[in-house]
Amino acid sequence: MIARRVASLSSDFTPELPLASSATPVILGIPPTYTTDWGAAYVGDSLPLLRRIPASSIDLVLTSPPYALEFKKEYGNVAKGEYVVWLKPFGKEIKRILKPEGSFVLNIGGSYNQGTPTRSLYHFKALLMLCEDVGFHLAQECFWYNPAKLPSPAEWVTVRRQRIKDAVEYVWWLSKTPFPKANNRNVLNEYSADMKRLLKRGYKPKQRPSGHVITAKFGHDHGGAIPSSLIERGNNESNSEYIRACAEAGYKAHPARFPRALPEFFIKLLTDEGAIVVDPFAGSNMTGATAESLRRRWISVEIKPEYLLSSRVRFSSLNIGADTVA
Repeated sequence: MIARRVASLSSDFTPELPLASSATPVILGIPPTYTTDWGAAYVGDSLPLLRRIPASSIDLVLTSPPYALEFKKEYGNVAKGEYVVWLKPFGKEIKRILKPEGSFVLNIGGSYNQGTPTRSLYHFKALLMLCEDVGFHLAQECFWYNPAKLPSPAEWVTVRRQRIKDAVEYVWWLSKTPFPKANNRNVLNEYSADMKRLLKRGYKPKQRPSGHVITAKFGHDHGGAIPSSLIERGNNESNSEYIRACAEAGYKAHPARFPRALPEFFIKLLTDEGAIVVDPFAGSNMTGATAESLRRRWISVEIKPEYLLSSRVRFSSLNIGADTVA
């Protein structure tokens, strides 16, 4: 059994702080709701909790806040006209707590304008605010393609048939400096069958019709293919275990979850073992569960007690019999 490996986040916290097995993971005096071998989950408003985390102490903030959708959701979401103002103080705190080489990965979905088949620009405005006002750098814009996403809004897609299915969400990879820690060797894909054949028979350098000169280095086996900025993963099968476990325990499942593939990709790309990952809008705590499995320390905050309670099913080491969240 791995000892509990969460350092106390006090005013003298540093990444090199020894991890004592008896340490209680407390953010400047606030005890966690539950802990695991590698992380701690808190219930409450994440903004004041972020303010308690020491500056330049976090390797990665990876989160998906409530989107500015046209209809109100039970987990709480801000109107489009207020979204940028609402998000800005979170952005400032996230930038403050990140290490110089740290990254902020923000999954954010788009939405339609009320009453018309036109798209809102709120998520682009949020990106501009984070870069131009808060001071983040846009390391890269990535995308999550969810082939299992239902066609919506129904009026424009399935009734009037004037629009197509919106199955892609933005994932803004932001950084505190222009050169964040990253290594794409950690997220290589398996070579295609064509590439495997090419590596086997050898490659002759040549110039492509586009004008690009492909050298002999293209024929070297680097262990896999560099992935694209498009992450393809459905959001049904990846969460079925969570939904079944919630039903068995009598817990309320969070209605908006991203698949494990999303946090797994960025945690591997942007951090090493032992790094600290923070999710200020934890929801079902997929970020924390993924960080735990990858031996990263994690801190998750969720404002709704019932969702933090159900997130416990993601950790086999926890006693699911507990029926309250403080």
